[in-house]
Amino acid sequence: MSFLIDFVLHIDEHLVTIVNSFGIWTYLILFAIIFIETGAVILPFLPGDSLLFAACALAANPTYGLHVWSFIALFLVAALAGDSLNFWIGHSLGERLTQTSWFGRLINQKQLAKSEKFFEKHGGITVTIARFMPIIRTFVPFVAASSRMAYTQFIRYNVIGCILWVILCCGGGYFFGNIPFVKAHFSFVVLGIILVSLIPAILSALRARLGKVPANDED
Repeated sequence: MSFLIDFVLHIDEHLVTIVNSFGIWTYLILFAIIFIETGAVILPFLPGDSLLFAACALAANPTYGLHVWSFIALFLVAALAGDSLNFWIGHSLGERLTQTSWFGRLINQKQLAKSEKFFEKHGGITVTIARFMPIIRTFVPFVAASSRMAYTQFIRYNVIGCILWVILCCGGGYFFGNIPFVKAHFSFVVLGIILVSLIPAILSALRARLGKVPANDED
């Protein structure tokens, strides 16, 4: 876990190491990370937003010979394919998986419950919104399928969410990732990206908690 935290906070440095070590295979490695982040269900802690931002910041630097449009295309396919695999797992195995003890040990049940409540409250648009919410975006396709949401409905919302997510994260990295201040404080920028992406979940949780607070009786 300590390695994962270090990887996320210093993702720019680790990506440079990957590029220098694997060259063109970097595209496949990053594709796999984004695909697994949502597709595997049990690995919601892999980097997402920050990875897109950092990868496209490197692509904006001609030193590394990377192509931003290749990243955009690969990340879009990885996100769509990962969510579709996740949906298939939820549709085919959802009920059986949630009843097994090993699944309970691998999955954070509190986060899964939060995703279920978020989905119940907001409906189909949750699929679009969740793409911008770390951890929750990993569980929402699974929850949507378990709730018997039609795949045709799911994919419509999912395409919108994935396109917006990739464009915003990749565009942000490409145009702002090499600004001297951003490069000098990249770890803080990554933390900022994570915190901003968590705002919808925090606001939703606060509204839910405030809604449960009983009103004071008037004398």
